[in-house]
Amino acid sequence: MASSREPWLMLRLLLVLVFAVYKTTAFGEVMRAPQMEQQQEGQRQRHKNAYATMMYMGTPRDYEFYVAIRVMLRSLARLHVDADLVVIASHDVPLRWVHTMEQEDGARVMRVENVDNPYKNQPNFNRRFKLTLNKLYVWKLIEYERVVMLDADNLFLRRADELFQCGQFCAVFINPCIFHTGLFVLQPSMEVFKDMLHQLEIGKENPDGADQGFISGYFPDLLDMPMFHPPLNGTTVNGSYRLPLGYQMDATYYYLRLRWNVPCGPNSVITFPGASWLKPWYWWSWPVLPLGIQWHEQRRQSLGYGTETPMALIQCIVYLGIIAVTRLARPNISKICYRRTEKNISVIQAGLKMLAIWSILASYLLPSIIIPCTIHPLLGWGLYLLGSFALCSIAINAFMLPMLPVLTPCLGIFGVLLVMAFPLYPNGIIRCLSIFAYAFCAAPFLWVSLVKIMASLQASLERENFFPRLGESSPPSGFNKLY
Repeated sequence: MASSREPWLMLRLLLVLVFAVYKTTAFGEVMRAPQMEQQQEGQRQRHKNAYATMMYMGTPRDYEFYVAIRVMLRSLARLHVDADLVVIASHDVPLRWVHTMEQEDGARVMRVENVDNPYKNQPNFNRRFKLTLNKLYVWKLIEYERVVMLDADNLFLRRADELFQCGQFCAVFINPCIFHTGLFVLQPSMEVFKDMLHQLEIGKENPDGADQGFISGYFPDLLDMPMFHPPLNGTTVNGSYRLPLGYQMDATYYYLRLRWNVPCGPNSVITFPGASWLKPWYWWSWPVLPLGIQWHEQRRQSLGYGTETPMALIQCIVYLGIIAVTRLARPNISKICYRRTEKNISVIQAGLKMLAIWSILASYLLPSIIIPCTIHPLLGWGLYLLGSFALCSIAINAFMLPMLPVLTPCLGIFGVLLVMAFPLYPNGIIRCLSIFAYAFCAAPFLWVSLVKIMASLQASLERENFFPRLGESSPPSGFNKLY
């Protein structure tokens, strides 16, 4: 009885989470309608400065970056920044996305042609950076006095409008020698833009073939420039400046101490450089990376999860149906087996063992593939655990396996999530050691579970309901077939 109640308890918890996110989305859209109208009115009231970002197509993660851009635009609007919001979008960006950013997010979209990347054939070039040189179009926004150029993976903690007081070019050095182009301040200039295109034509050296290497090479003396401190009287300074690290706080700094301790400048903006599959908008980013939940909290408060919620509900229903069917109808593997010689029986037994093991592995892999990748982490992990339980129940009932050993990896995953999400670690080192200790302690349980699964599978295959005992007379030839 306890085991039969487990899926229903898990379902209740998951439905509560889905309903909570849906409430913040469905009703939040109604509450935000007046705000959207105000944003559209503000869009017509041009400011003298702007926050800008860019968007282009051609990567496997176009939709994810589209969602990230929308969340960043909404978060800037919630901070009531005194600037326009501009998206530099290539012509191949879908029109429905462009209209959504204009009408719902209050952004001004500038359509551009992709800049031909002359470095695309150089050795060690990363193809996902092929179109990042579209960022150079920001220098064409000459209707603005200053522009803060942003990558989509910036998380604003507070307003940073004082950046518009900076000079002709200002950037943050998150690397001791190379500034980061995920956020920089510039004074738009057609002369600079044309000169940059000319430098591309003549093949200016670019170590990485992307915007990072080109812009760093175009402003080689920034490291020798003074640190920017915004004038108290609100005036704008001239020249180039280094920005304090608080405007581009690398998330990896946080993972070491589990708190921010950046003394230079206000702690305003978090950036997430590194592997694209560990960006904060993916559901698996938390609690693997502690800061992922902050990005999703901003999305919950601004954009919501209306796109992913229907798919999550559909998957819940499918998984429940699987659990119900496997409880009511227990398939018998013996009905798909040939009854032939002892040699054939041993081959079939080996094949069925492999089939059972691969079925269990697929039960833990398949749910992670089909879950909407930008869903809230709590919903994502809840769907994953429910899906793994549902698919494991197929293998449990089909091969008559013991439930607990098959579900041990699921319990182990739930446990490691709790260990990673524990909020009271003093620093990241203790957190990592705790995770390793948990993995070390859990490994013997996984091994014992595997041994029990193999033993149970062997015993089941040798039972009379799978194959006839040795020495029994073979059935009539008319029955020697699939049945």
